[in-house]
Amino acid sequence: MTKVKSRQYPPLHMRLYSVWFRHMRVYTQSILSNGFPPFLEPLIFLAGIGIGLGKYINDDMGGVSYIEYLGTGLLVTTAMFTAAFECSYGTFLRLEFDKVYDGMLAAPMTVNNLIVGEILWAGTKGFFFTSAVLCVLSLFRIIAFPYALLTPFVGFFTGLMFASLSLFITSFVKSINHFNFYFTGFISPMFFFSGVVFPIENLPDTIRPIAELVPLTHSVRLVRAICTNDYKPILFFDMIYIILFIVVFGYLAIKRLKKRLVN
Repeated sequence: MTKVKSRQYPPLHMRLYSVWFRHMRVYTQSILSNGFPPFLEPLIFLAGIGIGLGKYINDDMGGVSYIEYLGTGLLVTTAMFTAAFECSYGTFLRLEFDKVYDGMLAAPMTVNNLIVGEILWAGTKGFFFTSAVLCVLSLFRIIAFPYALLTPFVGFFTGLMFASLSLFITSFVKSINHFNFYFTGFISPMFFFSGVVFPIENLPDTIRPIAELVPLTHSVRLVRAICTNDYKPILFFDMIYIILFIVVFGYLAIKRLKKRLVN
């Protein structure tokens, strides 16, 4: 009787890298259209809200000017939006329309490798987008170095968080139009209730606990502490929250998408 040879897999880091590298190659093929918006979007928002609205706000927020308060929050909101979009619309298109994953799974890799690679790629985009906003903020001297150089790493973990969550949401979605509920009902409102535009301490007591539950709040608090060099004990809780969020939703996303990809 002939023995069937077990499938040989490359090292784990090479399998994850191959997924990451594939997405990087596709993304950089249109470097102008993909690379320019991360620098333009914060300029528009800072001009419209930071400068336009900020001139009517005379009080400091958290010990800094309003435009600095807003700018530090924008460092991670851009990571949230790009990771959420990448692992919702982007993943759904690759899964249902382009059938990209069918070809990738024909290579020596597992579904787990594929999904973890997706999450890492979204985290990398979070790092890049946060770095782009950091360049804009430093150009206009809204934030100071050297502390702010650590903020792209918060953007990376923010990307991992929203990639995990978005992949979990994608595992339920049957029509691409259903993502409108996710972005309109959850992602966009989170922008205003996580301490980006105004302190969550100003929220009513009934809403404040909800603000503490949403993931963006913890990224905003971390990145603002880094920029202002003002560290508090609650930041330890924020870091634990982010790690647990990535692990839990990453596990749930892998578990649900594995069934969808295999079947």
